[in-house]
Amino acid sequence: MSIKTSSLLSVLLAVAAGALVPSSATFAAKQAEGKKTASKTPAAKKAVSGKKATPSKKAATSKKAAPSKQEALSAKALPPLAAQIALAPNAPALPAKAWLLMDYDSGQMLAWANADEALPPASLTKMMTSYIVEQALRTGKLKPTDLVTVSENAWCRGTSAESCMYLPLNSQATVMDILRGIIVQSGNDASKAIAEHMAGSEAGFVKLMNAEAQRLGMSKTNFVNPTGLPDPAHKSSAKDLAILARAIIRDGAELYPIYAEREFTFNGIKQGNRNALLYTDPSVDGLKTGHTSEAGYCLVTSAKRNEMRLVTVILNTHSAQARADLTRELLGWGYSQFEKVTPIQPSAVVANAQVSFGKSDTVAAVLGAPWMLTMPRGQSVQTQFQLKPGLEAPIAKGAVIGKVVATANGKTVGETLLVAQAEVERSGWLRLAWQKLMHLFGQ
Repeated sequence: MSIKTSSLLSVLLAVAAGALVPSSATFAAKQAEGKKTASKTPAAKKAVSGKKATPSKKAATSKKAAPSKQEALSAKALPPLAAQIALAPNAPALPAKAWLLMDYDSGQMLAWANADEALPPASLTKMMTSYIVEQALRTGKLKPTDLVTVSENAWCRGTSAESCMYLPLNSQATVMDILRGIIVQSGNDASKAIAEHMAGSEAGFVKLMNAEAQRLGMSKTNFVNPTGLPDPAHKSSAKDLAILARAIIRDGAELYPIYAEREFTFNGIKQGNRNALLYTDPSVDGLKTGHTSEAGYCLVTSAKRNEMRLVTVILNTHSAQARADLTRELLGWGYSQFEKVTPIQPSAVVANAQVSFGKSDTVAAVLGAPWMLTMPRGQSVQTQFQLKPGLEAPIAKGAVIGKVVATANGKTVGETLLVAQAEVERSGWLRLAWQKLMHLFGQ
């Protein structure tokens, strides 16, 4: 019985082994098939040898990776535009159609390229729109709580083709809300609504814009609308926009902080300021961004570090990131290369002016206001004073009696007024008669 059981087990093991191990013929066929397949491509050969297959060089080169968004934007960049004039060395070359750096206090351009070229300004136009509103508030023509009605023409339909404050149709908003909608949110609807409120129509408001541009000396500027939407005749220049930025800061000091606000919420919709430098550079406190396909990406910025305020303009660069980066580079160069210089201390007596027919024969000439110049670092400044000839009493304290001129390397770099430090009264009749007699004989 044990022998039969043993024989049966042997048979079963043999059958099982045959099922698990292929016959020599089957194994040989499969090995030949593997070799045939491996000989077709290197990838197959590597697969047979147990190595991970990789695409062939030809296949890898035939399918190039799609460019990233940043690479696509960089491909649109203009070639670097070198400074045409720079008052200090190592000025940057910036990939834009026009750019400049201006000293706010004097209005002097410190470096620039194509500063006078008339270009599409996009929403930088709204700087003039907001400036006119601010001046109307300052003079009392508008009140902060005045209500502005949103017409169908002004109403923004919520498309992605334009920037909006999202004022509801036929609704009303205060002048201050409208002003923030223009400055912070760059709202086309806010700009149109205030234009109609102040001048009856966009066309009427445009007349105010161009008259103000002419008054400020913006010689390369022509506005066609209050928004900056494209029009072949709608142009401005980097220099003109810097002039406008100075006027906004100078003439509207109480309202200027709005330009530094990072966000504004209206009608339950919160929108952020598009000026990226407001979030990254605490010295930046304005002013305005702009973008259309015709104008490219634009930015006007003001920054103040210590006593020096600089204004920059970038027109037509290739991305929002680029306009921020180029502005950052231009400000960095400006603050590293220039410094504030005080040629004469405010309390210093510059000269003693001769006065005829007064109780005093002279009066001290002093600065009418503190005087600072923005100069290349390390550059020396010389001063010369000029007094008005033939000064006669009476002279009021603070009356202009001359000027002082600053020069560097033989060129005039600034001037300021000299005023009388004290009042000089006219002489009494007896002393006056004697003085006139002496004057007659040249004494």
